[in-house]
Amino acid sequence: MSVPTSSQIRQQFLDFFEARGHTIVPYAPLVPQNDPTVLFTNAGMLQFKDVFLGIGARPYMRATDSQKCLRVSGKHNDLEEVGPSPYHHTLFEMLGNWSFGDYYKQEAIRWAWELLTEVWSLPKDRLYVTCFEDDKGNLPRDDEVVAFWQSETDIDPSHILFFGRKDNFWAPGDTGPCGPNSEIHLDYGPQACDMKDVPGHVCVVNGDCRRFIEIWNLVFIQYDLQPDGSLKELPAKHVDTGMGFERIVTLLQGVGTNYDTDLFAPILDRVQAMLYHTDGERQAELVGYRILADHARALAFLIGDGVLPGNEGRNYVVRLILRRAARHGKLLGFDGPFLAPLAELVIEIMGDYFVELKQRRAFILDTITQEEWRFQETLDVGLSLLDGLMADLEQAGQTVLPGREAFRLYDTYGFPLDLTRDIAHEQGFAVDEEGFQEALAEQRARSRAAREVMLADSLTLTEAVRVGVQTNFLGYDTSQTTAKVLGLTVADQAVEQAAKGQQVVVVLDKTPFYAEAGGQVGDTGVLVGEHGRIKITDTQTPAGPDLIVHYGYVAEGEVAVGELVQAAVDVDRRHDIARNHTATHLLHHALRSVLGQHVQQAGSLVAPDRLRFDFTHPQPLAPEELRQVESQVNEFIMANHPVRTVRSGYREAVESGVIALFDEKYGDEVRVVSIGEEQPFSRELCGGLHCHATGEIGLFLITAESSIGAGLRRIEAVTGRAAVALVRQRWESLQEAAERLACGPDEVLARIEVLQRELWDRERELGRMRRQQAQAEYASLREKKEQVENVQLVRGVVTAPDRETLREMTDWFRQDFISGSAAVLAADIDGQPALVAAVTDDLVSQGLRADWLLRDVAKVMGGGGGGRATLAEGGGGDPARLQEAIAQVPTLIAKKLA
Repeated sequence: MSVPTSSQIRQQFLDFFEARGHTIVPYAPLVPQNDPTVLFTNAGMLQFKDVFLGIGARPYMRATDSQKCLRVSGKHNDLEEVGPSPYHHTLFEMLGNWSFGDYYKQEAIRWAWELLTEVWSLPKDRLYVTCFEDDKGNLPRDDEVVAFWQSETDIDPSHILFFGRKDNFWAPGDTGPCGPNSEIHLDYGPQACDMKDVPGHVCVVNGDCRRFIEIWNLVFIQYDLQPDGSLKELPAKHVDTGMGFERIVTLLQGVGTNYDTDLFAPILDRVQAMLYHTDGERQAELVGYRILADHARALAFLIGDGVLPGNEGRNYVVRLILRRAARHGKLLGFDGPFLAPLAELVIEIMGDYFVELKQRRAFILDTITQEEWRFQETLDVGLSLLDGLMADLEQAGQTVLPGREAFRLYDTYGFPLDLTRDIAHEQGFAVDEEGFQEALAEQRARSRAAREVMLADSLTLTEAVRVGVQTNFLGYDTSQTTAKVLGLTVADQAVEQAAKGQQVVVVLDKTPFYAEAGGQVGDTGVLVGEHGRIKITDTQTPAGPDLIVHYGYVAEGEVAVGELVQAAVDVDRRHDIARNHTATHLLHHALRSVLGQHVQQAGSLVAPDRLRFDFTHPQPLAPEELRQVESQVNEFIMANHPVRTVRSGYREAVESGVIALFDEKYGDEVRVVSIGEEQPFSRELCGGLHCHATGEIGLFLITAESSIGAGLRRIEAVTGRAAVALVRQRWESLQEAAERLACGPDEVLARIEVLQRELWDRERELGRMRRQQAQAEYASLREKKEQVENVQLVRGVVTAPDRETLREMTDWFRQDFISGSAAVLAADIDGQPALVAAVTDDLVSQGLRADWLLRDVAKVMGGGGGGRATLAEGGGGDPARLQEAIAQVPTLIAKKLA
């Protein structure tokens, strides 16, 4: 019988349950939507969490899928196991079948046994099952599941075992739907035990060795785990099963480990080919090989889902995984970026099912390569600093790297703690991890305090204006209405009446004012009562979306709680905002059209005078790409496409292809904004205000394009009146430039080119003269060289115009001195002290290193620096002490040699 491929095995599972009334549903993204309790999708059930909790519904009662999952943080963290373990992964697939209040334990057990033993022909005598018996004594033993294992299958009764909460009670996190589970394990046989040499070891299910491996987990959801650890009964009982795809593929393909399957073996083969390793070398470095294969998969999937390398949250996880892989790749022998070819192979292997991998292939590979290049620079700088730290510690007879130094490497240079730990351990040093965590906690406390200061006023005001009162928002249909004043606050105190000149916060029973949300700024306008008028300068929702809060000041008379006011939005300003908001949707579509479907919105600002749009893309846009994007948006505008909004269920909208943002939170009912005729070309979930047709935008002009982080770009633009004003301003500037250059507007560029050539010629001549001066100064210092111990020393303060010239002087030094020599040169460059130190190779072995010497010289004037053993640079501190610092060089050299 032929060995099934992984793709065939996945399809067999889905077909089996589809034949038993299950709907094959799309897998969810790795970033959970509307669920702040977990960082990543770590189980197949997360997309159905609302159903289990009784607050959501689906049009089906039974479902099946293969879900991509990631476990690198929180309760479920497999990162440290990856490599040494043949079964653990960061990114993995989970085959699952679910019942939402339909079938329960009996059917789940029967079908699991049927699939494993009849369809896939696994040996019944090697299968074991575990059932729940509460070790805390609070919950009853699951005798029901035992009865069904006995009635629905022909499993050996002695293979039915009981375990407590650690093994047989499942929850996705610290809170949420949970329940007892029944796990199916396979006995790989005595030969699979990896603890044969451990005295007293006995192979058992859920033991320490690799003889018994779990392959399927049948979870029976019936509780909701509360933050205090208590269990609340759910309104209905559900089935949630999870089978490790990689493990079942290993079994059915008859290979030794997950890494020997067609999911991983091709990646390991490519690593070997790229390194030109023999089979023996590959086996000797197998842990490193596994880490590269696993991490390449995780990176392809994470970046494919729009999670980019960064320093916070999910983004930091991507950076951590990539840098961990890059570090192990360097240990294996790679010099420079190597992960993109591995990720490309991941896309080939898995892209037919996980289609976003192929759709975003170029973006995934570009992002990985760019981040690798960045890390190569970080690695070189960080290694140099770490080497210097360890050298100083070694000189002082210490073996523990201070936690605050490890944190500085992390905070300033992006060096993950585990990378610092690995490198330090290789050199015989430990890391003060407790000190690292203290420094990290202090930084977080500072950030939290800053946020609390920013939020303090809003929170105080919120309390003062009756938190919990709901405001009916009418702004989608009107820009003015009669409303009742429910609350007033002056100087953080609730008042019954406010008078002219007082700053106020106002709560109304209903309002046409749009509160800031989704990147769109809040409305402004006026509230006019019988005895006074309030000018509204901002609208917010500091206590949640149901309470709209108006900020402003009393411009005339008095306004009191309980009276009726005419609430009127500044319509012209709102129209400007609507133009910019609709333009962001057009811009999003144009970027995806010109650059590719990997483009995803990563943030926005919609103001009356401008718009800002952040998106995923690995490199700057070329001028021609920017022109194409701008032209396409303006073509959409001139076509005057209709803009429509409809209400829809969140799940139905997403499954129909509407664009939703990972970081936004949506309710069960959402608002879909569509642009286009009968077949809209742009459809996004959006709660903001928009034009009725694209022609209302008028004109769209891109004003800037820039980077805001790894793989993230930003476009700034103007529309409507602001765009017209910009065109007028630039035309007037062009006319004025033409007058000053004594030419016509069409001749300005040619005239500037002539002036630039003249300027360049003068700058070259000035540079030549400065270089001659620098050469003369160096020659003078060379003639005054000193003898310190056995070292010829060239030192002095020079008038170098820049650091590049200062570094070039060390090149002249190397040409003049082959051995037994050192140079320390200093300069005051635009008020900033600069230092370079160079040492010939032979002196390094005698204990004289350029980086050590430079740091000691720099300390004299309160500066610092670093570099290599033969060349280092630095500066900083007090420029008035440059001469004093240079004067110390002979003494410092003598001390080093001693």
